[in-house]
Amino acid sequence: MPKTIEISHRTVIFTVLLLISLWFLYQITDIILTIFVSVIIMSALNPFIDWLERKRLPRGLAIVLVYFVLWGVIGSLIALIIPALADQSGRLLRLIPASLSQLDFFNTHQQEITREILSQLGGLPGNVIKFAVGLFSNLLGVVTTLFISFYLILERKKLDRYLTFLLGHTKPDQAKRVINEIERRLGGWVRGELLLMLAVGVTTYIGLVVLGVDIPVPLAVIAGLLEIIPNIGPTISAVPAIMVALTINPLTALATLALYILVQQAENNLLVPKIMEKTTGVNPLVSILALMIGFKIAGATGAVLSIPIVLVIQIIATEVYSSHHFENLTQ
Repeated sequence: MPKTIEISHRTVIFTVLLLISLWFLYQITDIILTIFVSVIIMSALNPFIDWLERKRLPRGLAIVLVYFVLWGVIGSLIALIIPALADQSGRLLRLIPASLSQLDFFNTHQQEITREILSQLGGLPGNVIKFAVGLFSNLLGVVTTLFISFYLILERKKLDRYLTFLLGHTKPDQAKRVINEIERRLGGWVRGELLLMLAVGVTTYIGLVVLGVDIPVPLAVIAGLLEIIPNIGPTISAVPAIMVALTINPLTALATLALYILVQQAENNLLVPKIMEKTTGVNPLVSILALMIGFKIAGATGAVLSIPIVLVIQIIATEVYSSHHFENLTQ
């Protein structure tokens, strides 16, 4: 007699509701990303606002002041870098084919290989810049993200109560621990990445100038931007610099390769342990897997946000495991 499998109405309803929930979350992915970026901004800026508040400055005014200072710094950097970047980026694309002609192997298949490499390299900085532009693709997106960030910072001390209300069974002290840890680690990640990007960009620029490599500004900007992609980004950023150095001579190309290796080793052994290791605590293998999954799902945006998402998941999972483990011990 054949066996029959019975499925209860409750299982069917649960499955349907789960599929509907997943479909709904997929439809509002952009909104979720906007909120998540707002949480990252809140985590990065809140320590400065708390410091100003302790100096007896009203919290709302402190937020506005920090916003003005932040955008003033960003605007000044853009005004300083963009003219040289725009001028030298065109020269970068013209120099790459010239560098390929220095290699005998490429002389035979120059047209095909040049076209392929240019298409790949052309998309590389574009993907990184697309991430920044994609987050703030229009004025509405900027205003929305800043408004949500402003509100989150303003209501920061009440977030644990909101989380307790939304989740129901969550204890207030547990919600407070989760939010504090998310803020500490996400904020540390943002501030640490900005410091690393600045250090790598400036160091690379100085090294390229000393070596006499043309168009150092876009090459240094690429190195700084790709620093945000762990493990892989710094390696990729060396490719266009070496190709430009080949237009001078092979010795300069080797020196440029040595420069990028030196910068990466200094970063991995000196800067990352001091700035990032205690903040993130993410295994390198997990970082690479998260990067690949994030890039597959959401392109450059997903790759950049992969580590913050892993941090949040890690914090929540640790808290859930710790609370259940404690409850089992006390039973």
